[in-house]
Amino acid sequence: MSSFTRRSILGLGAALPFISTALYADGHATVHEVSIEGFAFSPAVLEVAVGDVVVFTNLDGAPHTATANNGAFDSGRLKRGESFELKVTDAGEHAYFCNFHRSMTASIIAS
Repeated sequence: MSSFTRRSILGLGAALPFISTALYADGHATVHEVSIEGFAFSPAVLEVAVGDVVVFTNLDGAPHTATANNGAFDSGRLKRGESFELKVTDAGEHAYFCNFHRSMTASIIAS
């Protein structure tokens, strides 16, 4: 899971749940949303297909990261309203955490 980009989506927090199953720009990948709110990732376990895109959006006032346990991806510091986009390129379980709040953990399961 090494292919990713970072982008900011300010002011779209309320609209994000409605695009969670939309097709990605290439017409093949599904976009999945992970909210960062209340010092937790939601959903905590996300099942996707290889090639899908996961968008992490920080809805908290505190900064957070989405950092792979194995170092395969790192969102960097996400402020409130900022998002990180990750294209899932490898099958398997991909555990991640917040680098600022180590008790925040979750995983992506790709097949």
